[in-house]
Amino acid sequence: MQTKSNNFALAALTALFFAMGFITVLNDILIPHLKVIFNLNHFESALVQFCFFGAYFVTGGIFGKLLEKVGYPIGVVLGFILTAIGCVLFYPAASMASYPIFLGAFFILASGVVLLQTAGNPFVTLLAPGKEATALTLVQAFNSLGTTLGPIFGAAFILSDTVKYASKLEEAQSVQIPYLGIAGILILLAIVTYLLRLPDARQMVEKNIGKKNHNNKESVFEYPHFVLGAAAIFFYVGAEVSIGSFLILTMEKFANIQEITAAKYIVYYWGGAMIGRFIGSFVMTKLAPNKCLVFNSIVNICLIMMAILIGGKIAMVALLAIGLFNSIMFPTIFSLATKKLGKFTSRASGLISMAIVGGALIPPVQGLVADYFDLLISYLVPLLCYFYILFFAIKGYRVK
Repeated sequence: MQTKSNNFALAALTALFFAMGFITVLNDILIPHLKVIFNLNHFESALVQFCFFGAYFVTGGIFGKLLEKVGYPIGVVLGFILTAIGCVLFYPAASMASYPIFLGAFFILASGVVLLQTAGNPFVTLLAPGKEATALTLVQAFNSLGTTLGPIFGAAFILSDTVKYASKLEEAQSVQIPYLGIAGILILLAIVTYLLRLPDARQMVEKNIGKKNHNNKESVFEYPHFVLGAAAIFFYVGAEVSIGSFLILTMEKFANIQEITAAKYIVYYWGGAMIGRFIGSFVMTKLAPNKCLVFNSIVNICLIMMAILIGGKIAMVALLAIGLFNSIMFPTIFSLATKKLGKFTSRASGLISMAIVGGALIPPVQGLVADYFDLLISYLVPLLCYFYILFFAIKGYRVK
């Protein structure tokens, strides 16, 4: 009976990870859309990602403590509801054509996503004892499916022919119905998840984390490979989000592709990540994870340099191809950073989640470089991020 209950829970969490990917990737569609509506510069438009990923840093620790009290099932339900509230707030933001209200809505929506992720990742591993990696790979594949389908949805329902809008206000209001629809689906998922009465896995936490600390250390910060790994997560998420944020603008300017068409090409960036995840899971059975990370880092460095130096449609193809080689980076860095931490593993996982704030800080930095220099030159920012990841893959990952 317990196994059947766990299967229902894992099915619900699959929907959770799909929803997280779908909603997060829509930011890449909205950034160029809002940039035109509100006449924003690159830095101002990147504030969308600042508010979204800043929520990870602000609310990650709070939600970790909340889950200790209410449990993972209720945490998932509350996450769906909070995300839905953020989606609903797009309606008044568009009605008043207010960019600050949009940013506030993004923060609330992202807080819901943070709660879903904080509850979802450990919940999956606890529900599949002995098969943690298989279960987590499966649900993360559906997360990638969400990031792949999101741009198609955004291009069809948000970036449809702007000629039909009589004013900037009407153009802003084009997001209202799509996000109300998303809110309705999220509320439905919350109801279904609640009615499933998912098992509360809190009592399994101590058993699965492990109590022994073989190095007699008193803090997780005494492990250099963890500190360097958390920084690698910061730079990886920052680079991934930053590239995705400016891809449409880059294709418009340097490949002469219209916004609505460029939005459809984003599918290749996130779809490549989905395909690469499956390829990488096989390759890493043959090669050490850090060696795979070295290879992918070098390829991404070469692709960005090619984009900067050549430009045009070559730059577009090179930047889109980065998604394929981003695929294994997050789980690989995460596993290397948390290796042999013993009783500090849980604490380390929470801190690494906070490091996702890189997605909030790196895009505005690239935006500033784009404003003061050039959009292609601004890709030097994620280039430096991949150089750090290369350092971690070669030396920083080693457990001392």
